[in-house]
Amino acid sequence: MITKQQFLKIAGLAILTIGSSSLFAASGAAGNAPAPSADGASVVGKVKFTGQLPQPAKVSMNADPSCAKLHPSPAVSQDFLTGSDNSLGNVIVFISDGLGNRSFDVPTEAVTFEQKGCEYAPHVVAVRANQKLKMVNSDNTTHNIHPLPANNREWNKAEPAGSTMEESFPREEIAIPVKCNVHPWMKSYVAVFKHPYFAVTGKDGSFQLPNLPPGDYTVEAWHEKLGTMTQKITITAGQTKSLDFTFKAH
Repeated sequence: MITKQQFLKIAGLAILTIGSSSLFAASGAAGNAPAPSADGASVVGKVKFTGQLPQPAKVSMNADPSCAKLHPSPAVSQDFLTGSDNSLGNVIVFISDGLGNRSFDVPTEAVTFEQKGCEYAPHVVAVRANQKLKMVNSDNTTHNIHPLPANNREWNKAEPAGSTMEESFPREEIAIPVKCNVHPWMKSYVAVFKHPYFAVTGKDGSFQLPNLPPGDYTVEAWHEKLGTMTQKITITAGQTKSLDFTFKAH
């Protein structure tokens, strides 16, 4: 027969074990990347372009001398970020269909969106719905952040030099144009997702969508000037599938 003291000891150990498991699950959900899964699959690939892209437009910042002096050489627009071998950056690649009614925890960490050199950095940023977007003004001048959403609340806030503020978007939208009313050359985009399966390509054009459940999906690639492309895939447990996108320059 188990004594009262032994029973309490066993019960306490069980509570401790359950609590530890819950803590581990919560920490595993942190961040935008989905938690690793034993049968998780991955989509990897590269985004490129064919044809002749427009030359980047020169940007005059003379209207604000504090901005102009940060750029000894004339700044250029950030519409096209390209690398070697016709790779294309600032493309959002994401699962647009196939996840069904799955739901995902919102990350507790904020995504940083900086105003630096009188430009937005990054030029294209992606967050989860209801995730905090931390906006940092690293310049020695006042900026203004003015998103123009179609599916979220519009807001327009001044941000003094050296300050930080936070906002969030409750609904999915790809992608929200952002401008600065003080410096009209400052433009950016914020993509908002209800799931964690998205990536923004860097200069090398590469992307990875890890830890996908097996299934049939539509994968979409979005670029601010070149539009969208979609491809359908079927992916099995533990599989890594290669998928490339090639945009045609107008």
